[in-house]
Amino acid sequence: GDACGPAGSGQAREQPVLEAVLPAPAEEQNGTDSAKAPKVNCEERNTTGIERFTLQILDVSQDLMEFLNPNSSDCTLVLFYTPWCRFSASLAPHFNSLPRAFPTLRFLALDASQHSSLSTRFGTVAVPNILLFQGAKPMARFNHTDRTLETLKDFIFNQTGIEARRDVAVTEEDWEGPLPSVLTKGIDWLLLFSVLFLAAFVMYATVRTDSIRWLIPGQEHEHQE
Repeated sequence: GDACGPAGSGQAREQPVLEAVLPAPAEEQNGTDSAKAPKVNCEERNTTGIERFTLQILDVSQDLMEFLNPNSSDCTLVLFYTPWCRFSASLAPHFNSLPRAFPTLRFLALDASQHSSLSTRFGTVAVPNILLFQGAKPMARFNHTDRTLETLKDFIFNQTGIEARRDVAVTEEDWEGPLPSVLTKGIDWLLLFSVLFLAAFVMYATVRTDSIRWLIPGQEHEHQE
């Protein structure tokens, strides 16, 4: 009840084993567990010369793997979403604010319905779905049902050990984009095709009723009488 699916066509044949990390309770963060080494050692990017930290959305012609460097240890948080899913829309402003909270990390988003092969490859059969990549390898999946800026911050910190900027909050600009927070109505082509096919079959059967009766045993003599 907290995700939309399916995200793409087909079933997930290959699902990487990813650890589902939930934000640690506040009392545990102040204990010895908070001193543990990060699970993913991310290489933080150089932010010199970057004036605006924002989310990049991939269009249908762009391939995610072209944006992930397999020879690098830098980390990228990738969101699989669909513009017609209300859970994706409610997550949007929170995800839009993340690049400002973690300027040394990269953030990408893609419409899962337009990248069905990637959805199948990484087992993202429901959206929204968030994966943490190191290089081109998926390392962890965000599985918390409470998708807010704070829970996303906790997830990234628990995985990478990178602390978020404390002065970052969700703003009105984050509600406007780049990830849409307003649902868009899409066309269900499979449903439309099914309705048209059924309507065409009914019309054909109605027009050819007499011909069909001749094919039923016993109807020929009744017709002659």
